[in-house]
Amino acid sequence: MEGSFCINGEEVTVSFHPEDTLLAVLRKYGFTEVKEGCREGECGSCVVLLGGVLVNSCQVFAASVRDKKITTVKGLGTMHAPHPIQTAFVEVGAVQCGFCTPGMICATYALLEKNPDPDETEIRQALDGNLCRCTGYVKIIEAVRLAARRMRENG
Repeated sequence: MEGSFCINGEEVTVSFHPEDTLLAVLRKYGFTEVKEGCREGECGSCVVLLGGVLVNSCQVFAASVRDKKITTVKGLGTMHAPHPIQTAFVEVGAVQCGFCTPGMICATYALLEKNPDPDETEIRQALDGNLCRCTGYVKIIEAVRLAARRMRENG
């Protein structure tokens, strides 16, 4: 089966099996920033923005999202032009091994799009389902707060 997707602003046409998940297709075609963790929708390593909505790509059939807009962490910013969320995560030290980081950043983006000034409870709820085994979440919450403040200040 073949399908077109708009991934990080670029039209991409790919071949895949009807039973392939969006995660499998993204990984197969080089979007390695989307991580494969549990394959059960529990860890958040595979989250992407699908039409602006945060989804676990391991739980979505690729065939069901043909012609949809998909944004990975690389669609938010790059190494040379990082998004303020990415910058905040680095500055605060909220990245260690980096495995959960793309999902955390996408979840933060989804949160701040809806709520530019979240309190700690709202941050924790937004990040629920994104597991980190390194940082203990304190630095991640600090990074979300920093990103939110900077984004509010800079419009």
